[in-house]
Formats: sequence, structure tokens, C-alpha cells
Amino acid sequence: MSNIRKAFENGKAFIPFITCGDPDLETTEKIVKAAAEAGADLIELGIPFSDPTAEGPVIQEANIRALSAGTTTDKIFDMVRNLRKDVTVPMVFMTYANVVFSYDSEKFISTCKEIGIDGLILPDIPFEEKGEFLDICRKYDIDLVSLIAPTSESRISMIAKEASGFIYVVSSLGVTGVRSEIKTDVGQIVEKIRQVTDVPAAIGFGISKPDQAKKMSAYADGVIVGSAIIKIIAEHGRDSASYVSDYIKSMKEAIS
Repeated sequence: MSNIRKAFENGKAFIPFITCGDPDLETTEKIVKAAAEAGADLIELGIPFSDPTAEGPVIQEANIRALSAGTTTDKIFDMVRNLRKDVTVPMVFMTYANVVFSYDSEKFISTCKEIGIDGLILPDIPFEEKGEFLDICRKYDIDLVSLIAPTSESRISMIAKEASGFIYVVSSLGVTGVRSEIKTDVGQIVEKIRQVTDVPAAIGFGISKPDQAKKMSAYADGVIVGSAIIKIIAEHGRDSASYVSDYIKSMKEAIS
């Protein structure tokens, strides 16, 4: 069984997204530990990239801060090695194809296995072009997480059938960011997913408040929050671990 599945075994999963190296890797490490202690069921670690096409201004700025601080893929790997001495919750990397490709796909994915990363999310890879990454991920038992968006429509069943780990349901068109209201009929998307697979589905993009998390969790197996957490980190910098912890506890409570 995929290690990621464990995140969904005890009710609705809360999945925070954290940009590695914002404001520095030492702080990221503290935040990840605090998130796990606060009840995060799975943690998404963003590897910063200079052109993060799926991200809105909040996470774009976090990427810039992280890269400016000298964050590299190798330093992130070392941080995860260290984290795995204490942190047992499933962890996945979210980054872009160029990061993996330029590092050397096989070397990157085999290192993920070695350090205890359970999955990989590459939002800029269309379903039809994921083959070269998928084969290597399967070789090293790393889940390549599929994304399903409101525009996927007739492709939902096709994508869901081949999904592993969990399915990332994109709640809104456009890039990541806090939204006051989510208007997409995510319930209908999840219903189509359920018809073809039992792989858990988690909803992300735009969720920031406990009431939104509660509403979205009624449709899916978990919720993903990124920009709202990155805003807390931007505000509190190196002192942000306790603030992120409090926020995660409030969101976890809302979906429980």
C-alpha cells in the first residue's frame, strides 16, 4: 500500500503546503515539525523554482525569497533526511518538471526514495506527457500525484483511473491563492472520480478559512492549504512555526 494512503486512514486529511527555504531551511525544518505535531496528515514541500507557473503572487514571492536565501535541491534533500529522524507523516515534493529534469530525473526520484519522500506533484506536466516521469516513479515506488482541474471534464475518468497516492483536485481556475469564495462544483468532480477509483481525493487552490475547509472536506477525503500558510510565514519569518501550528490546529478541527 502507498504510504500516502495512511494520511487518509483517520478521517479527513489536512495537507499543508510549505515552500522550502522561505525564509531559510532552518525555519522550514521547524515549521514542518510543528505542522506534524499540530495534526497535519501529509505535508507538501515545495521545491522553489524561478518560474512557478501554477502559483499566484504569494507563493511566487516565497519562491523568490527561498532562492535568494541560497536554497538548492541538494540542501532540501539534506533537510528532509534530517526531518525523517523525527517526522513520520507522509511527505511529498511539489515542484516543476524542469527542476526534476535538470537535476536528472532518475537521480532526483531515486534520492526521493532514499530520503523518505513518498510522492511527487508536478503541476506543469499534462497527463499525456507524464510517461517519462511515471516510469521512474514506479521503479522507485514514488507516487506521481495526478491533478484534476475544473477544465479536465471528459478526461476526469481517464486521469483518475491511473492515479496513485492521492488525487489533487484543483478547486478553481487560475493560479494558487486565497479566494473569498469557491464556485466550482467540486462535488461533481469528486463524484466522477469515485466512479472509477478509490484513490483518495484532496481539494486545493483557494482554501484559507476553517469554514471553507469544512465545506470542501464534505466532498473529498482531504483539503490542501498553501497560500494562507505562506502568508503567515511571510508575516512572522523565523518565528512563524508556532503561528503555523495554531493555524493548522484550527483547520484540522474544522474538518474533523
